[in-house]
Amino acid sequence: MAINPATAHRREKLLDYAVSTLLSCGLLVVLIVVWHVITTLSLLPSYLIPTPAATAQAIWRDLTDPQFWFGQLFQTLYVVLVGFAIAAIAGILIGPLLIVHPLVERSVYPFVVAFQAMPKIAMAPLILVWFGYGHTSKFLITALVAFFPIVVNVIAGLKSGDERQLILMRALRAGWWTRMTRVRIPNALPYIFAGLDIAVVFAVIGAVVAEFLGSPNGLGSLVIIRQTNIDTPGLFSVLFFLAAMGSALHFLITAVARKFTFWSQGADTRAAKR
Repeated sequence: MAINPATAHRREKLLDYAVSTLLSCGLLVVLIVVWHVITTLSLLPSYLIPTPAATAQAIWRDLTDPQFWFGQLFQTLYVVLVGFAIAAIAGILIGPLLIVHPLVERSVYPFVVAFQAMPKIAMAPLILVWFGYGHTSKFLITALVAFFPIVVNVIAGLKSGDERQLILMRALRAGWWTRMTRVRIPNALPYIFAGLDIAVVFAVIGAVVAEFLGSPNGLGSLVIIRQTNIDTPGLFSVLFFLAAMGSALHFLITAVARKFTFWSQGADTRAAKR
């Protein structure tokens, strides 16, 4: 009996997913075992590397603490999401403007690169002086960290349009906006989502940096508090939740990208099989 190609493809995807999941779980188990051996044999002092059990206890303590969720984790998540949204809107709007004409790109893009080259940690105190210690400064620091990957990928994606399609659109006397919406933006979507994927992880870093510099709440401020108290298991717990937050946002962006750029992924899969 012949197997439906769509069914075979689904089975292949499920098998790949199962194998990758098992490999990830196996790697995690190996890392925990190595971690346990190192701490059990006292190869490193406990104030540097806590035991897996002590770390698990700290994670459980935070999981069951409402103050941790509402006073720390959700505060950081709020800063991450707002800062990321600002960076995404700015990058997606500015990117097309830079390719309106080659002269505009050559004139403005060096300033964008120079701005990105400035260390954001060095700029953060200045932003705090300008906007104070409220949420506005944290939003801006987070957005600045996440902005550049988005705008670079937007520009690269918009310039990756099929030249034959563009020539055809010009032959049909299509305007700039029509060429942009019918050719450039659809071709740019995989690049844009790739930039968003990188930027959302950068946004987590930017939010923590902003909270380092003066915030009464958030995971960044909690890191400073637990470092002062030499609470190493607590520090590992915060790192665990930051990693979980970044991973969850990454998978969310990936799921959205898969929905809107399914045609691109299908082409990539077919090309790989050839």
